[in-house]
Amino acid sequence: MRISEPLKALKEPLFAKLYLAQAISLLGDAFTWMGIALLAFELGNGQSAKILATALTLRVTAFIIFGSYAGVLADRFSRKKIMIITNLFRMSIVFSMAFINSVWQLYVLIFILNVFNAFFTPAYKACIPQLISKKENWGNAISLSNATWQLLGILGPGLAGALAVLLGSREIFFFDAFSFIVSSVLVFYIPIVS
Repeated sequence: MRISEPLKALKEPLFAKLYLAQAISLLGDAFTWMGIALLAFELGNGQSAKILATALTLRVTAFIIFGSYAGVLADRFSRKKIMIITNLFRMSIVFSMAFINSVWQLYVLIFILNVFNAFFTPAYKACIPQLISKKENWGNAISLSNATWQLLGILGPGLAGALAVLLGSREIFFFDAFSFIVSSVLVFYIPIVS
């Protein structure tokens, strides 16, 4: 398979719109995790590594507890509505992170944020085949989506660090909150049947 093969999926206009919504949201997520690391340093009094480890444990715990229910929900209800609603809740949670002043607040918000992440992910992935008209592009679309997730996981923190230097550590949460709004608007205009 050639490196450019997954890009063929972007010729599908509906998938391209969903992919753009995901890419914007993933970039915002990278900004949030950089902000969380900076908050752990700010609030930690020398315990930032412990705070970050607990935050990541809470993230995984939310996915373990709610992930299986999320898949069932994505099969039974409108995936489009699930993606929009979870994006709006995630936007509110991330926006709130800019104003916290204690570690326990950070833990609560991280857990709740990842509960909504657990519901967004299966709804998003279940929409991909629905938006691809050519079956041969299904694998390309999934490959492109996964590659983007990994690429932004690498590049995102560097961009977030640069923005934190320019704007401030708490202000970068506003970028992710805005990314959820943009993602929701893009998803709203995609004609997803279920």
